Amino acid sequence: MQKSLSEPIFAGMTKLEELKRHLKPGQAYRRADLARWSTSVDRHLKQLVADGTLNKLSGGLYVYPKETVFGPAPASDNDVVCAFLKDDAFLLASPNAYNSLGVGTTQLYDKTVVYNHKRHGEFQLGNRKYAFRVKPRFPKSLTKEFLLVDLVNNVDQLAEAKDEVLKRIAERAADADPKRLQRAVREYGSERAKKFFERALRASELHAA
Repeated sequence: MQKSLSEPIFAGMTKLEELKRHLKPGQAYRRADLARWSTSVDRHLKQLVADGTLNKLSGGLYVYPKETVFGPAPASDNDVVCAFLKDDAFLLASPNAYNSLGVGTTQLYDKTVVYNHKRHGEFQLGNRKYAFRVKPRFPKSLTKEFLLVDLVNNVDQLAEAKDEVLKRIAERAADADPKRLQRAVREYGSERAKKFFERALRASELHAA
């Protein structure tokens, strides 16, 4: 007998199979996300982790790996952080990004910095390290001006010689768009950064005169 088109599309499936139908490859999920589709979420989570469908990143955070020709691919940093924070208001950064400024930074770091409004601290999510930093303001994307300001904010945490790096930052500030740099300093700079760029930009103006 032909089934009615009005019958549920999950008819005949087990509850676990129904839950799997909602999962999307490459996505990260919190326990609360999966509880929407399961009345036995803890039991189902144990089964999904045991059979390799989900990988546990931390307490209450899981990822459904995306299969590629090279094997399972992890979720993106953006998806992991979004699930962890339950929020998309954040900026992913890294001390490695400073190396693009040409100011003498060359070290490579194995953690991602997450500027956000909710969480502060170091977290290991899966095999990746994240340094969450609560900030009142941050841009939607990384810009050269923001990176220059952020580097001065964090210069004490780097392995390079601080005085040499600051000297080169002052040189790069002279070549930057003054309005954009001043805006970045005003919105994202620490008090030390504001004083530093005030001196650097003044020196640049005197040199140009």
